[in-house]
Amino acid sequence: MRISFRKTDIDGFNIFYREAGAKDAPAILLLHGFPSAGHMFRDLIPLLADRFRLIAPDLPGFGQSEMPDRGAFAYTFDNVARVIDRFTEIVGLGRYAIYVFDYGAPTGFRLAMRHPDRITAIISQNGNAYAEGLSDGWKPIRAYWEDPSQANRDALRAFLAPETTVWQYTHGVADPTAVSPDGYSLDNFYLARPGAHEVQLDLFGDYRSNVALYPEFQAYFRKHKPRFLAVWGRNDPFFLPAGAEAFKRDMPDAVVRFFDTGHFALETHAAEIAAAIRDFLVR
Repeated sequence: MRISFRKTDIDGFNIFYREAGAKDAPAILLLHGFPSAGHMFRDLIPLLADRFRLIAPDLPGFGQSEMPDRGAFAYTFDNVARVIDRFTEIVGLGRYAIYVFDYGAPTGFRLAMRHPDRITAIISQNGNAYAEGLSDGWKPIRAYWEDPSQANRDALRAFLAPETTVWQYTHGVADPTAVSPDGYSLDNFYLARPGAHEVQLDLFGDYRSNVALYPEFQAYFRKHKPRFLAVWGRNDPFFLPAGAEAFKRDMPDAVVRFFDTGHFALETHAAEIAAAIRDFLVR
């Protein structure tokens, strides 16, 4: 098994991605969340690459992908999804499953609504699409949606502090020493780049567009009933277990699995999640 690390031009936008597995194997597009990058899949990819083609891009403005000036690129989830949609075409993903986490969920669900014929399955790891899945931890961000003042924007900078990143990785984990510092240290490195905070604050503001799309995401689930697996860190401080259970309301055959961990479930349960995916997709 070999992982390749590449960049490709997406209509003038450089996107970095990691890839493993045979080109003709069933494909899985891995979409990361905040404040991470495709690096979050470093443990999962080797566990699945013998059976699947895995591609994990860094979203625009994240990781090793290009982070253009905000005047040249509007950091909205519609634009992020547009770039990733084009990325799938350029790297030759005709039909593929999507693994969505956090920000990857509204990105991947947009792709699924646009191209339902391309999606073979959806795996959601703490990737929400229901109002009941949003915890009280969203209150400061909701305040910014309701009043996008500079004061409310500045109040969100605490979410970008290095100690907050560490907390996101370790909160809800039974044994914090099981969490490698590599992930949160790399995320904090990327967050410290000039301009990165403003990009992330723009995305915090635009997250309201994802919540507004929840009814449309749910209508897609009801109409197309994609094969669906939820693998959820039960102790996530942002996306509650109720959000995972809600998928079954629109897709009664959805499989929901909970793990005793937090938001970044792959940090502690990559082997268990890989086994669940293998069982789910190979059945």
